[in-house]
Amino acid sequence: MTGYAAAAAESPRGRLSVELRSVNSRFLDLQFRVAEELRALEPALRERIAASVARGKVDCRVYLNEASSALSGGLNAEALAKLSELSRQAQAAFPGAEPLSTADVLRWPGVLAEARADDEAMRALVLRVAEQALDDLRAARSREGEKLAALVLERVAAMRARVAGVAPLLPEAIATYQRKLEERLREALGTGQEERIRAEVALFAAKADIGEELDRLGAHFSEVERTLKRGGAAGKRLDFLAQELNREANTLASKAASGAIADCALELKLLIEQIREQVQNIE
Repeated sequence: MTGYAAAAAESPRGRLSVELRSVNSRFLDLQFRVAEELRALEPALRERIAASVARGKVDCRVYLNEASSALSGGLNAEALAKLSELSRQAQAAFPGAEPLSTADVLRWPGVLAEARADDEAMRALVLRVAEQALDDLRAARSREGEKLAALVLERVAAMRARVAGVAPLLPEAIATYQRKLEERLREALGTGQEERIRAEVALFAAKADIGEELDRLGAHFSEVERTLKRGGAAGKRLDFLAQELNREANTLASKAASGAIADCALELKLLIEQIREQVQNIE
C-alpha cells in the first residue's frame, strides 16, 4: 500500500524531520536514511515501524537541519587559538601565502562550538516525531485500503451474480450432454452394450456435477466479505482466499458441461485475477 507522511519538531541541534514513504510490496521491506549523529536510533525506529506496518516497502528518512542553530554554540576558544598558532607558523614558513580569511576560520572544523544536546532527550524527540509521522502514514494507508476493499467487494458481488445465473442451467446442461453422450456411445459400441452405456453416462453425470464447486465458491465469497468487513491486517488471508477461488474456478472449467458454464468459469477467473492483483497491495 502506498502512502506518504512527514513530521518535524525543533530541537537544541536544529529542526528535526522524519519522512515516511510507502509503496506496494507483498512483504515488509524497511529502508533507512538516518543522519549520522542519529544512527544509533535506527533499531528503535525499525521496531516502531514494524509494529505498525505489516506489508509494503517503507523508506524512512530522518535528518537534522542545523542551519538555524549553527552559531548557537559560539566560538571554540581553544580551537581558535590552535588555528591562530598554526596560521602564524604557516606564514613564517611561506611568507607569500595569503592569510586565513574570516570565512576560512569559521569553516575550520571545531572552531564553531556546537550546542550539545541531551542524548535521552533527543531520542525521545525522534521517537515522538516518528510516531506522529506513523500516525499520518497509517491514516493514508487506511484510506487507500478502504478504496481497495471496495474494489474487491465489487468483484465478489459480480462473481456471486455470475454463479447465481449459471446454477439454474446446470441440470439442463448435464441432461443435454448426457443425451449426446448416449448417442455417441451407441454409435461406437453398438446397441448390445446398454449396461456399459448407462454406467458411462452415470460416471459422466457424477464427474460433471459442479454443485460442490458452486457451494465452495459461495463459502469463499462470504469469507472474503467477512475478512474485509472485520478490518485489520487482511492481505495474507485474502491472498490465500484468492488462490482457493482460483482453484475452484479451474475445477469448474474442467467439469463444464456447456458453453455457458465454461464462459462462467472464464469470467470468474478474470475477476479472481483482478482480486489477486489488488490484495497484493492490502495490508
